[in-house]
Amino acid sequence: MKQKSWLLFTLLLIGALLTTMCAPAPAPAAEPAAPAEEAAPAEEAAAEEAAPAEEAAPAGDVVELRMAWYTDGNEDIVMRDLLDRFEAENPDIKVVLDTVAYQSILENLPIQLAAGEGPDMARVTDLGGLARYYLDLRPYLSDAAYWEENFGPFLSWLRVPGNTDAIHGFMTQLTVTGPFINRTLFEQAGVPVPSDTSDQVTWEEWAEATRQVAEATGTPFAMAMDRSGHRFAGAAISMGAQIFDEEGYPAIAGDEAFRHAAEMLLQWHEDGTMIPDVWISSGGSYAAANEQFINAQVVMYVSGSWQIGQFNEKIGDAFDWSAVPNPCGPGGCTGVPGGAALVAIADTEHPEEVARVMEYLSSEEILAEFSARTLFIPGHLGLAETGVDFDTDVPSAKAALDVFAAQVPQLSPIAYQFQGYTYNRAIMNATTDRLGQALVGELTLDETMTRIQEDIDAAIAEATQ
Repeated sequence: MKQKSWLLFTLLLIGALLTTMCAPAPAPAAEPAAPAEEAAPAEEAAAEEAAPAEEAAPAGDVVELRMAWYTDGNEDIVMRDLLDRFEAENPDIKVVLDTVAYQSILENLPIQLAAGEGPDMARVTDLGGLARYYLDLRPYLSDAAYWEENFGPFLSWLRVPGNTDAIHGFMTQLTVTGPFINRTLFEQAGVPVPSDTSDQVTWEEWAEATRQVAEATGTPFAMAMDRSGHRFAGAAISMGAQIFDEEGYPAIAGDEAFRHAAEMLLQWHEDGTMIPDVWISSGGSYAAANEQFINAQVVMYVSGSWQIGQFNEKIGDAFDWSAVPNPCGPGGCTGVPGGAALVAIADTEHPEEVARVMEYLSSEEILAEFSARTLFIPGHLGLAETGVDFDTDVPSAKAALDVFAAQVPQLSPIAYQFQGYTYNRAIMNATTDRLGQALVGELTLDETMTRIQEDIDAAIAEATQ
């Protein structure tokens, strides 16, 4: 059955993005322009004289490209299938898909890019933070207008501050953070699901309900949240955190609502509500709790819409699961928008061939298939109008798509500001690092707040030198 609810999702998200794009620029000085933006007239002329995108290399001269990729569900399998078909149509290009852990994309890829040893293309979530390493595809595209027409609202997420023209890549999906529950456990415990009767369920009410379910069913833990500053930001903003000052600069140290959210997280770990393996036992790296949820070790899991495909595949009929609306606080009932993008890397030795791969994968037909098979909501305006036939008959997956679509009108403007902020990775890394220290008793909560601010200041100062 064709799912139409995601159309509302995309259109509403676009509207909110356009609004936030008109907001004042952040206080830090802009990063240096990417090399592609500084091209001399002679270089631009050379680019214009480059071989047309469809012109193949001489027979036997095969160009090998590398794509760094991570996967939440089946998207590595889908991408490999699409690349195999591309290679069959373009025998002069071979694309090696290097599927790595998400931690490697977060931690190792930036080091590789800084050393000039990165891949030709990469799937990233630190969209603006890595922008200085991206290739401007515009000179190599056969139809740049197609990209502007269909990806326009999202292209700015991939640019360095001040750039309004570069085309670096496209969103492989749009996402919203939010929780999932094991509905079967609620039924076994005889505990009503709070969101079935109210759309204003607080964080505290969810914690109490899931504790009751865990105790009644013998489930090890009531709640889990990805060890991610992105996920924590949704909870903090819902509790009233402002994140930024009036000039658009991160101001965490004096944000009492942010502090309250941190205190809530600490308390849930201390009293056993929240599983410690994710935030405490992860070795300081990003960690998800998807496996614990799949194995019914937690009642509620705070993650996001990108998990739908994986749950659809791995949970099967083991238990009934649901996406539920984001918990509420004084700041509203909000998650954080986001997503991943496939970008071209400036250090590639084969920009023309990279552009051919990117044009194939970003075409409406191919992107529609990718979205349908992965259960991802595409950031493509043409597909927002035509719709996508999502490839699932699982009621839980279909219902989850509807729930996340309905979350878009609830997202706080601060959540959009946070997602679009070039240095949001500095906020997220400082948050997880220092909260991790607080959870093991190395820092008091007051010290945690101070250190988060100091880390953010240092990271932005380094990035803007």
